[in-house]
Amino acid sequence: LLMPDSVQPRSVAQAFVNSKIQSRNVVVFINPTCPYCRRTQELLSQLPFKEGLLEFVNITANGNTTEIQDYLQQLTGARTLPRVFIGKE
Repeated sequence: LLMPDSVQPRSVAQAFVNSKIQSRNVVVFINPTCPYCRRTQELLSQLPFKEGLLEFVNITANGNTTEIQDYLQQLTGARTLPRVFIGKE
């Protein structure tokens, strides 16, 4: 029996992504082997963000890469990287 999305328990990937986008002003989900991710990281790192307001999250670091990308697709409509969230959006 499947429960509606609103009452299903949150997955580890959902909890991980949600905790990241709630905690920072600018969060960028990346894969370090992705050339677009590396370029985005280079460009954003050159901007004068205040300490702690910019975070790059390597989604390959915790073993839930596929689940994280699936959840990012639910949130944004795409699973490609990088995924940039500014102020929870």
